[in-house]
Amino acid sequence: MGTYLNDESPPMADTFPIRRVDHVRFLVGNAKQAAYYYHKVFGFDIVGYHGLETGLKHEVDWLLEQGNTRFLFTAPSRPGHPLADQLRLSGDGVMDVAFEVDDVDWAFNAAVERGAKPAKEPWTLRDSRGEVRLAAIHTYGETLHTFVNRDKFSGKFLPGFEDRDVRGHSVGIEEVDHVVGNVELGHMNVWVKFYEQVLGFTQLISFDDKDISTEYTALMSKVMANGNGRVKFPINEPAEGKKKSQIDEYLEFYGGAGVQHIALLTHDIIRTVTELRDRGIEFLRVPATYYEALPQRVGQIDEAISELQDLGILVDRDEEGYLLQIFTKPVTDRPTLFYEIIERKGAKSFGKGNFKALFEAIEREQALRGTL
Repeated sequence: MGTYLNDESPPMADTFPIRRVDHVRFLVGNAKQAAYYYHKVFGFDIVGYHGLETGLKHEVDWLLEQGNTRFLFTAPSRPGHPLADQLRLSGDGVMDVAFEVDDVDWAFNAAVERGAKPAKEPWTLRDSRGEVRLAAIHTYGETLHTFVNRDKFSGKFLPGFEDRDVRGHSVGIEEVDHVVGNVELGHMNVWVKFYEQVLGFTQLISFDDKDISTEYTALMSKVMANGNGRVKFPINEPAEGKKKSQIDEYLEFYGGAGVQHIALLTHDIIRTVTELRDRGIEFLRVPATYYEALPQRVGQIDEAISELQDLGILVDRDEEGYLLQIFTKPVTDRPTLFYEIIERKGAKSFGKGNFKALFEAIEREQALRGTL
C-alpha cells in the first residue's frame, strides 16, 4: 500500500549537498523548433544560444527559462554526432537532469567512490565572464546527472553561450517540482539503492500495485528526495497486469529506461492550465463522476469545482493540505515524454487519491494508440 516513510524520524544529515535542479537538458532532433515550441506554447523566455555562430561546431544548444525553471535543448548539427544513435533509438527526450552543487570535484569523486558510473570527469569552461566547473555521472538508461558550479561566473548560464532576450508570455511556471523516471521490471529497487547510497537521497513514499492499478494494468513507484528536500525523483517500474501498462509502453517506444514526465510547479494552476489549453496543449480527462465525488473525498477547497471540472484539474489531500494537478498528453510523436502541472496548498504528497482515475484516462489514450 502507499506508505509514507520517515514521517516521525529526526532530520538526517545531508550526505550529498545539492542546491537544486540546475537545468533539464533535452536531446532533440531540431533544437530551434523545440525552443520555439516551448517559447510560444509554454511561455518560456529564450535566454541563450550556443551553435555554429558562437564556435560550437558539432551541436546546437538553446536555453530557455521561466521562473526558476531552466530547460536546455540540444541537437546534433553534423552527421555522426556521438548522440545520434541515442536520438535515433529514443527520439526526443530528457538526456540530463543537472544539479547545482557547492563543489563539483567533491560531488563527482564522492559519487564515483560510492558506486556511480562516471560519464565525464570534472572540467572547466571559461570565457571573459569567468569560469564554470562541471562533471557528469550516469543514472538509469542513458540519462545523466551533471554537477554544475558557476560561483565564479558572472554570465547567465555557461561560457560560450550568447545571451538572447526573446520574452515569452509566461503561464506561471515557477520551478521543477519533481522528475519521474521509468525503469525496467525489477530495476526500481536497484535505482532506489543507487540514489540512497550514491547521492544520499531518502525514500519519502512507496506505492505498490494495489495503490496504482486499474482493471487492466498496474505499476509500482518509490519517491526519492535529496537531503534538503528540493530534489524529488519518483521511480516507476511496471507490475503484472492483464494488458500492457503505460510503463511498458514507455519502455518500448523510448527504447529503455528514461524520464517519463516532469512536474512543473505553479501558484495559480487555473491560470496556467487555461493559458496552456488556449495555446493547444492537450490534457488527459477524467469522467464527470470524479467531480461528483470530490467534495466528500477532499473536503473544503478554495477553488470552484465547476471550474476545475471544466479544465480537468484533479485534487487530492494529505495531512498537510491539498494539491491540484493535471497531466498533459505526450508532447512528442512517441508516447513518451509528458508534463504534470501541479499546485501545492500545503500538501507534500503526489496525488494518490487520483491514481485510479488518472491511470484509467491514460489507458483510454493507450487504447486509441493500439498499445494497451
